[in-house]
Amino acid sequence: MIKDLIRIKSKMQSPVKGIVTFNKKKFRFSDWFAEKVIKAVAFLSIAIVILIFIFVFREAFPIFKMDKTEAVTSELLVQESYGGTETENTNVKIKDNQLDNSNNNEAPGAKPSSTLLSKTWMPVSDNPRYGLLPLFLGTLKVTLIALLFAAPISILAAIYTSVFAKPRVREIVKPVIELLAGFPSVVIGFFALMVLATVFQNIFGYASRLNSFVGGIAMGLAAIPIIYTLTEDALTSVPRTYTEASLGLGASRRQTAFFVVLPAAVPGIFAAVVLGIGRIFGETMIALMATGNAAMVSINPFDSVRTLSATIGAEMAEVVFGDTHYSVLFFIGSLLFIFTFAMNALAEFYFKNRIIRHYQAKK
Repeated sequence: MIKDLIRIKSKMQSPVKGIVTFNKKKFRFSDWFAEKVIKAVAFLSIAIVILIFIFVFREAFPIFKMDKTEAVTSELLVQESYGGTETENTNVKIKDNQLDNSNNNEAPGAKPSSTLLSKTWMPVSDNPRYGLLPLFLGTLKVTLIALLFAAPISILAAIYTSVFAKPRVREIVKPVIELLAGFPSVVIGFFALMVLATVFQNIFGYASRLNSFVGGIAMGLAAIPIIYTLTEDALTSVPRTYTEASLGLGASRRQTAFFVVLPAAVPGIFAAVVLGIGRIFGETMIALMATGNAAMVSINPFDSVRTLSATIGAEMAEVVFGDTHYSVLFFIGSLLFIFTFAMNALAEFYFKNRIIRHYQAKK
């Protein structure tokens, strides 16, 4: 018997005329071409992302090597006159510089990178200051408000459609919620500007019509589809044996949903929330239209704020190419790029792949 098996194996590995081979794979040009095209597109996508990353950081890097003379060169070259003599205008500028320096304790012509941690964003001035603190705090405040609004609604909606809803209802509710992702940001921002701002001002009675609260609610509307879709997928991926065992032991559907299915899907839900944060943090048009665009340091949710992305959208078209202001805006873009990339990588490679796969292995 062993000799017969060895003889058959040798015939299959070194075929003779008249014997059909089973281990030889037939070459198909269509499959080979499709594989090469897909591989090329994948590497091209990665290369484009890397090139964008390099370009943004290359344009932002000059801000760290400018000295004091380069920082004020553009302010000293041109002296505009509006009805007075050049000497009078120069004296006024000197007084303004002295006043600004006394208020901010900054030496005239300070290095641009030394003002990045200040509390004042005033890029167009005789003594420009590029303080990112109010922009960063405004972005965090809007993101927190949007997350507090969008996360509970999305998670509860996902629990309803995955556990409680009938199949026919689920086929209607899920596409309707996901349809919100197709709305352009400018449409949501216009809705917040014209409707939400007026409604919330009438309800709460605050002074500033456009503020971080209105912007956060509008950004939450944009983040709901992302968080809902990923949360619903995480809840659906929980093994059915968990649900059947819970119901078999006498638990109700509510108890099963909140004490069995929801804890098992926590890693996937956390990944959905992380991706939602990345979506909110980088939103531009809604922040530009609904937050008031006032660079202030305040913890009041009803005060106007300015976000990092809105600053780029509002000022990039007006800066001089290669100027300090130009480099600072690219530096803000690099911060947004790093944060969004980190959030997406954390959700994709850690939570979504590792932990969800751990739960799926228990099926």
